Amino acid sequence: MAKSKQEIIADINAHIADCGGRYSDWYAGITEDTKRRVFEEHGVEKGKDPYIWRTAVSSVVARETEKYFLDLRCDGGSGGGDDDADIVYAYKKSSRTDP
Repeated sequence: MAKSKQEIIADINAHIADCGGRYSDWYAGITEDTKRRVFEEHGVEKGKDPYIWRTAVSSVVARETEKYFLDLRCDGGSGGGDDDADIVYAYKKSSRTDP
């Protein structure tokens, strides 16, 4: 089910609080394909690296939500994804991830 900006922010903030670390220890981004982007390109390992993603109601909302986390100093960069990128994701960086 697609979520609003505030719902996604609350979910990701709760996950970061549960898993620990500063915002700068986390990477935030948007994608249309979590398997490819999170697991293949970033190298996040299920069961080892904390991660979360949520589907936004639109790519515009996804970009706004990504900006919120980048403004909090999560690693990442704006401008990624395309008009289909409606999934906001975050993961805690580790020696296994890129970055």
